[in-house]
Amino acid sequence: MIQKVVVTGGLGFIGSHVVVELQNEGFEVVIIDNLSNSSIDVLKGITAITGKQPLFEKLDLREKESVIDFFKRHHDIIGVIHFAASKAVGESVNLPLLYYENNLNTLIYILQELQKKEAANFIFSSSCTVYGQADTLPITESAPIKEAESPYGNTKQIGEEIIRDTCKVTDTLNAIALRYFNPIGAHESAKIGELPIGTPQNLVPFITQTGIGLREQLSIFGNDYPTEDGTCIRDYIHVVDLAKAHVAALKRLINGNNTDNYEVFNIGTGKGSSVLEVITAFEDVSNKKLNYKIVDRREGDVIAAYADTSKANKVLGWKSKLNLRDALASAWKWEQRIK
Repeated sequence: MIQKVVVTGGLGFIGSHVVVELQNEGFEVVIIDNLSNSSIDVLKGITAITGKQPLFEKLDLREKESVIDFFKRHHDIIGVIHFAASKAVGESVNLPLLYYENNLNTLIYILQELQKKEAANFIFSSSCTVYGQADTLPITESAPIKEAESPYGNTKQIGEEIIRDTCKVTDTLNAIALRYFNPIGAHESAKIGELPIGTPQNLVPFITQTGIGLREQLSIFGNDYPTEDGTCIRDYIHVVDLAKAHVAALKRLINGNNTDNYEVFNIGTGKGSSVLEVITAFEDVSNKKLNYKIVDRREGDVIAAYADTSKANKVLGWKSKLNLRDALASAWKWEQRIK
């Protein structure tokens, strides 16, 4: 029997890559997206890669009646992977209520519908931002949750709490929160990738846009951090590896292999790379010299964050396979295609 999975925000950067991996594994996928931060053209890319067009519904999850109606029509779904959320840290500081409405109300409406089902599986797109500046590195899942640096980060913390509390009183609901580190790259086919609207909020699309000539100069926010080269360190994970982690997590729940009905996993490579190391690696794979300058530190940036992935490796049976150079090469191939 073909198993039907809903992917909210499924035309976004991470969501689209997850849809590809799900379809490659034989799942039937229904995408929900309101196209506020994505393009309908992504559907063509997914179809070109997999040879199958997923079902698509343009729907705003903030409209409770629309969510109720959707789950009535798709009563045969066996799981939801939930990406639909606003995600720009800086914007969240300026528009906190928009972030709380979009990231929390939508989550609540979905969980209310899943509570009605005889059995439901839920994968939540969380973030390593919940750890803040961790006391020790690498970061394990048992590291303390620090006070959020932004409303965006706070929505991920509160989102996890909402799911955990719902699972406590709902035996029929099984959930996994995946705390991503820094997803980068694109599908090897260059048919889907990261499509930032306006000025990129993340380092790699800013690098590739500078490399292609869309941006005149790349800003490095601070070179006086207590790291080897003075720039911040992050755990950059290839988006395809990240997508495969979602499939592994969903299968764990479907097969009843979970030991608790709410579980948490870090998803990263376990290796930290500094901003300057990323720039050097990009210059190497692209044969482009980047024009960059050092500017003041950016508020809210932690010094270093990289994952201890041993729990995901052992329990999920998942491990990242692609490295920083692979990810940057794929991001550059994608940038050249969409320029």
